[in-house]
Amino acid sequence: MAIPRRIGPYRIVAPLGHGGMAEVFKAIAVGASGFEKLVALKVLRAEHRGDAELERMLIEEAKLGAKLAHRNLLQVHDLGVDDGVYYVRMDYVHGADLDTLRGREAPSRDLALLVAEEVAQALAYVHSLTDDDGRPLGLVHRDVSPSNVLVSRDGEVKLADFGIAKATRLASNTAAAIRRGKYAYMSPEQISGAPLSSRSDQFGFGVMLHELLLGTRPFDGPTPLETMDRIREATPPELTGLEADLSAIVSTCLEKNPDERFETAEALQRALAAARRLRDAVGSADLGRWVRANLDGPQVTPRARTATLPIGED
Repeated sequence: MAIPRRIGPYRIVAPLGHGGMAEVFKAIAVGASGFEKLVALKVLRAEHRGDAELERMLIEEAKLGAKLAHRNLLQVHDLGVDDGVYYVRMDYVHGADLDTLRGREAPSRDLALLVAEEVAQALAYVHSLTDDDGRPLGLVHRDVSPSNVLVSRDGEVKLADFGIAKATRLASNTAAAIRRGKYAYMSPEQISGAPLSSRSDQFGFGVMLHELLLGTRPFDGPTPLETMDRIREATPPELTGLEADLSAIVSTCLEKNPDERFETAEALQRALAAARRLRDAVGSADLGRWVRANLDGPQVTPRARTATLPIGED
């Protein structure tokens, strides 16, 4: 794959990753008097450029991202076009995605709960977003998974990739018939093509939390189809090894019926905060040390260093 030297006013440094429809580059924004800032640029892959529908999706993603302003969300700063190629400028996170990091070394239970609470805070903000008239957008992320959770060397946690998010009140099709996202983290209603609500994000969150705390995903089967069948059934998983309060959190997120999950992501965040108060206190400095140990240790690979900004699967 040929790497462009520039996109718009940005100088390309290196590729960061790619997915089904887009790719992301590490780039440098330059300004007066030697000003430079690292950024991330998302563009459609070469074979998809000029596709009006995909261009519309990228533009919608950028416009949605511009409405989001929270410390636990990847910030979108600009939408531009260069010689007919649309690009989205985003934060560059100096670190890696959670999937890469936990593949090197599992976080301690205390660090896992810290990351989980930060992601829950991001979801609580996203789900409460309103339009200019104060009406709830009913935004659903639809792909809460470890590869969409970025953790920096300073211990910042950011939920990324809103390219598949839906504002359910405004969307022309509120069902999940087009099953974007990673199948292992989909909710039963998403697998079945049923309408989604904010509680749908809790299911993917619960799968991720199970993975962080116990090292496995609760519904994995030998094939993608069997995994989806198991998710559709959502038989309560065995949670041996978890304390009662953590078991209650995970099992509530993984309820088959969305109405039996936490009422809101804010309620989920409060439950996680209460669980953390009963355990050893850890903070962003501790999390940052874990990230640096993973990225700088002998197990590091080029993949770990280039997984800073993952692209959601289509």
